[in-house]
Amino acid sequence: MVDYRPIPDERDVFHEYRSYAFQPEEGLPAYDSDEHETLRDTLGSRRGLYASEAADDADPRCVCRHYWLESHVRGDRHRTAGLASVSTPPEYRRRGHVRQLLARSLAEYRDRDVRFSVLWPFRYRFYRQYGWDTANRVRTHEFEPSLLSVATGETADGGRFRRLEADEYDRLESVYATHAERYGLALERDPDWWRARVFGGSDRDPFVYAYERDGDVAGYLVYTMAGEQGDRRMDVSELVFADREALLSLLAFCYRHESQVQRARFELPADVPIRDLVRDPDEIETTISDGPMVRIVDVAETLSALSYPDRDAGLTIAVEDPLVDWNDGTFALKVADGTATCERTDDGTDAADVRLEIGALSQLVVGTRSVRDLERTGRLEAGDSAAPDAFETLEALFPETDVYLGEFF
Repeated sequence: MVDYRPIPDERDVFHEYRSYAFQPEEGLPAYDSDEHETLRDTLGSRRGLYASEAADDADPRCVCRHYWLESHVRGDRHRTAGLASVSTPPEYRRRGHVRQLLARSLAEYRDRDVRFSVLWPFRYRFYRQYGWDTANRVRTHEFEPSLLSVATGETADGGRFRRLEADEYDRLESVYATHAERYGLALERDPDWWRARVFGGSDRDPFVYAYERDGDVAGYLVYTMAGEQGDRRMDVSELVFADREALLSLLAFCYRHESQVQRARFELPADVPIRDLVRDPDEIETTISDGPMVRIVDVAETLSALSYPDRDAGLTIAVEDPLVDWNDGTFALKVADGTATCERTDDGTDAADVRLEIGALSQLVVGTRSVRDLERTGRLEAGDSAAPDAFETLEALFPETDVYLGEFF
């Protein structure tokens, strides 16, 4: 019987496994606590899957890290676990260890009343087979910074830019809160997360500039520089703004790097209107890529804890979960007077109003995909004895929303 447990005293092993999985070209790394025990590296909880419960079994079959977070879903904050650094050395691969590690991780999340799990996959197909699915997509725009000259003519004169240090993160909290209210799965950030994950980088720290207006921060951007003189690119990983004027001011700030960089690249939510603002959108190279993945931890508990539109409704949902049995079955959801209850039933899947697997349900719940979209792509179907308005009821309870989790962990 394998044992799943913390690995607080084996950080060199964790570092070795993770390095081999994600940076094998660097060779076998020597572990140096002074080099690797930065604030960024100490965030989260390390876990390992061992062959037995023996205390002297110091050779985990695979490892991972859990970040204990909160994210915004349908107007409320919910406990969310970030899953990262899933690594297995080659001598233990193809034995089902990762599957067991993921199942044990979900069991721990459930014990901690965590509602959602999010991760950045090395391959989407791999994690989709275990019930995670795409949370949102990322739009990347790359172009010459001269295209942003249009922003300079529409900005106010009263604002100013100031580069901030990590200990000044609190200056950004107010405008970030406005941003987080716009997007499902946006994370709540504590001081350590601000310092280590926003102001800190894995190889080098980014620049963080705030746009101040009337003494308050109305927007900010986080960016790094890549390349060399004559072939340099400005990479903007986070662009947060309170209103249109702040957005234009941030873009004008980027334009003023025209003599320093040859290209600018932005990773943004879909609704940031870069292409609509410039005069030459055909000069922008825009690509769409899948972002992180999301998964409901416990169907009954999560659906009971959500906020719903002001509507009394009820339906039964048959869920298929390939990894954990507590989600595999039929659930009765009832919403009345602003309160929801969701309970497992003894009815078979044929008696359910709708049927879908856990990944599709997760996308529906957080707002990534609509009922009609899931139906068109074969991810959602009506039960054999479904109520005539089952899809309409489901759509009313789970309307599509803007979802964006852009920060990598």
